[in-house]
Amino acid sequence: MGGSVSCCISPGESPKIHRREVELEECPITTTEDVSEDTGTYLQHISDRELPDELAQESNPSDHPRASTLFLNKSQTDVREKRKSNYLNHMSPGLLTKKYSSCSTIFIDDSTVSQPNLKSTIKCVALAMYYHIKNRDSNRSLDIFDEKKHPLTREKVPDDYSVVDPEHKLIYRFIRTLFSSAQLTAECAIVTLVYLERLLTYAEMDICPCNWKRIVLGAILLASKVWDDQAVWNVDYCQILKDITVEDMNEMERHFLELLQFNINVPASVYAKYYFDLRSLADENNLSFPLEPLSNKRAQKLEAISRLCEDKYKDLSKSSMRRSVSVDNMVGIKNSHAVLS
Repeated sequence: MGGSVSCCISPGESPKIHRREVELEECPITTTEDVSEDTGTYLQHISDRELPDELAQESNPSDHPRASTLFLNKSQTDVREKRKSNYLNHMSPGLLTKKYSSCSTIFIDDSTVSQPNLKSTIKCVALAMYYHIKNRDSNRSLDIFDEKKHPLTREKVPDDYSVVDPEHKLIYRFIRTLFSSAQLTAECAIVTLVYLERLLTYAEMDICPCNWKRIVLGAILLASKVWDDQAVWNVDYCQILKDITVEDMNEMERHFLELLQFNINVPASVYAKYYFDLRSLADENNLSFPLEPLSNKRAQKLEAISRLCEDKYKDLSKSSMRRSVSVDNMVGIKNSHAVLS
C-alpha cells in the first residue's frame, strides 16, 4: 500500500496482465497528499462524513436551543402579508394602543421567563397551534389522534371536520378550559408546545383539523405530569371532558410517549427559546403582553429583590478580589439608591 505498486509476474504471464502493468506505469498512483481539495477526488474519512449528534439534532427545535421553532417559521408568511397590507393601506396597528413609560408613570411587564403571564401565554400558544394548522405541509395523521375514530364528545362529528380549519378563538377556548379546570400553570403551556412540536418532528406527522384536539390534549396531559409537582390524573380529565373514558386517555398517553421515544426532557435553554419566540409571535400579531403601571407596593418589592441580589454579588466580589491590591488604594463600591415616589 502507499504511492507505489508492486506485483509478481510469472514467466507465463498473460497479455492482459502485461498490458495492465504498462497502464499502471503510464498512470502513476498518487497519494492523498498529492491530491488537491479542488480536484474533487479527495475521499473523506468516514468519521469526517458522519454528523455529530449535536449537529444532527439542530433540525429539531424541541431538542436543540439553536434551532428555530416551527411555529415561528410557519407564521412568517402571514406576518409578511400583514406588513405588506399595512404598508399599502398606510396603517400601523397597535401603535395607538401601546403604552409607553413617562416621567410620572412607569409601565412594566408582569411576565417573565420564570413566571409568565398565564392568559397571554395561553393566547400565544393557541396562536402558534393555529399557524401550525393553517400552514401545514400535508394532512399526515395517526388513527389514535383522529377525532372521528376517537371522539371527545358524544355529539356527532361534522362531515367537514377534516377540512375546515379551526379559528384562533376556538383553539384558545379549548386550551383555556383545560387549564382553568385543571389549574395548570403558564409554564405548563410552554412545555405543551415543546411536546407538540417534538411529536410532529419525531412522528413525521401534521396537526390538522381532524386531530388537533386530541394532540393538544395529549401534550397537556403529559406536560402537566412532567412539570407540576401535583399532577392531574387521567381520571380528572374525564371529569372535564365528560364523554371520554379513562381507557382512551391511557391509550393516547401511551402512544404519545412511544412517538416521543420517551424523550420528555425539556432543557432550560429550549424552554427559554420557546418563551421568547412566543413573545416575538405576540409582538408580530399585536398580542402584546399586558403592561401595568408601577405601583409603590410593586416598587418596594422590586427594591427588596434588587437589594438581595446586590448583597449577594457584593459578597462574591469581595471573595474574588485580588490579593495584590493594596488596602490603601482600595476604592469602595458606590451604590446608587433608586428614588421611589
